[in-house]
Amino acid sequence: SLVVDGSAEMKAESVNPIPTLSPPEGNNTFLQGTSWCVARAGVSTVDLQNALDWACGLGMADCSPLQPGSNCYQPDSLVSHASYAFNSYYQQNGNSPISCNFGGTATITTKNPSKQAHILMYLAGGAK
Repeated sequence: SLVVDGSAEMKAESVNPIPTLSPPEGNNTFLQGTSWCVARAGVSTVDLQNALDWACGLGMADCSPLQPGSNCYQPDSLVSHASYAFNSYYQQNGNSPISCNFGGTATITTKNPSKQAHILMYLAGGAK
C-alpha cells in the first residue's frame, strides 16, 4: 500500500469483492436424473432430524408429499423422509454437490432411491 499523509491507502485491486460460488440454479443438464441426494447411513437420528427440519423449513424443500396420507409418506421412516427432503433441496439447487451436505448427514448417489424404496416396500408386503 501507498503512504499518503501518514495514512495507508489501499490499492484499487484489493478492494474488489471476491466472487463467491453459489449453487447454479437450473444448471442440471448433465446430472438431471442421474444423481440423488440421500441421507447418509450411520448418522445420528438427532442430526438427521435437525437436517430434515432445516431442509423442510429454512431450506424451503418441498416436503408436502411427506405428510401423512400423501404419496411419499410411506415408508414412514426418518431416513426415508430425510432422503426425500434432501433430494428435493438438491434438485431445486441445480444438483450442485454443495447443496447435498446437511451438516454431513447427506451423500450423493447414482442409485435411484425411489426404486429402492418401492422394492423394500414390496419385500415387506407393503406394495402390491
